[in-house]
Amino acid sequence: MGLVPSPSSDRLPVLGLLALAAAGFLTILTEALPAGLLFQMSADLAVSEAMAGQLITAYALGSLLAAVPLTAVTRGWRRRGLLMSAVGGFLLVNAVTALSSSYLLTLAARFVAGVFAGLVWALLAGYAARMAPDRLQGRAIALAMIGTPLALTIGIPAGALIGGLIGWRWVFLATSGLSILLIGWIAWRVPDFAGETEAKRGSLVAVASLPGLKSVLAAMFGFVLAHNILYTYIAPILERAELGERVDATLLLFGAAAIVGIAFVGVRIDAHLRTLTLGSMGLFLVAAVMAAAFGQTAWAVLLAVALWGLAFGGAASLFQTASARIAGEAADVAQSMIVTVWNLAIAGGGLLGGLMLQHGGAASLSWNCALLLGAVGLVAWKGRCGFAPAVAGEKPQGV
Repeated sequence: MGLVPSPSSDRLPVLGLLALAAAGFLTILTEALPAGLLFQMSADLAVSEAMAGQLITAYALGSLLAAVPLTAVTRGWRRRGLLMSAVGGFLLVNAVTALSSSYLLTLAARFVAGVFAGLVWALLAGYAARMAPDRLQGRAIALAMIGTPLALTIGIPAGALIGGLIGWRWVFLATSGLSILLIGWIAWRVPDFAGETEAKRGSLVAVASLPGLKSVLAAMFGFVLAHNILYTYIAPILERAELGERVDATLLLFGAAAIVGIAFVGVRIDAHLRTLTLGSMGLFLVAAVMAAAFGQTAWAVLLAVALWGLAFGGAASLFQTASARIAGEAADVAQSMIVTVWNLAIAGGGLLGGLMLQHGGAASLSWNCALLLGAVGLVAWKGRCGFAPAVAGEKPQGV
């Protein structure tokens, strides 16, 4: 354990935190690969494209249903072994996905993959916080979260490209290989921590009742719901600006802006959590209004996408840092609630966005999301104790 810096140090254990980021990268990559390989997978498994799309739904459903109960059951387990077991789960389910010729077996494997993803996401923020000194916990969580925009910006396009060259099954086998490397990395650079003792475990109801947590969960739900409405139906939004054939390039712009956003948030989050949260929501609101008001103007839509990416990049870090601070030693339980609400927003985004598109057209998506963001911005503004800073630099009024 001499390789791992003590949390009391003034320096972040960067290699260990990057191992956590790689675990996040792996979960997002596993989740979204079917989107980039949809045509190949539907043809090979002899199902429609709509049915192939349910491979993503099954993954989200696994995370949604398993995160809270699985985290509750494993609260007493040692953290590193639990994380390595979850990553090892991806090794198995991605291998099954690669080798399966049955749609139902593949669907089941995707559901189980979602279960492992729910556990990984519940662990990451609390793990990162425990690895860092108190005053740098937000920065540590931001670094651990950087795997998400990297997976969306680099991983998924690369997977789609490789799948087109050598076949989608090889992509999933390669992802299994990444799991093996990651398990070794975690064993090398990530410290082990004890789970919660019986005496320190609060009930799920007690954790959910902690002051400020409901505000954080509500604000996050609205923010992620708006994001997924726009992200899921980005193609019809772009078609209004005659950018329908540039979805890939537009998503690359979004991902690049998200990386800038998470970098900006990462160096300021510990002292300015509340300001950054409100600023992120405000920036997203401006982007939604711009896309709604100037939805037929290409440059305006692209600028809106860039602002949206900046706003979204650090969002996971902001909400997870807020919940980790509120929950303290029960951070993993709070994170499991974050995972559940996040995946509920993903499912809700697809459903509500589809209804909006059907009844109001593409223009209604951005206007409705602007209204939603205005409402959740008020929730975050009023929920001061949910977004308190860790160090001097910003006054946590009302805490």
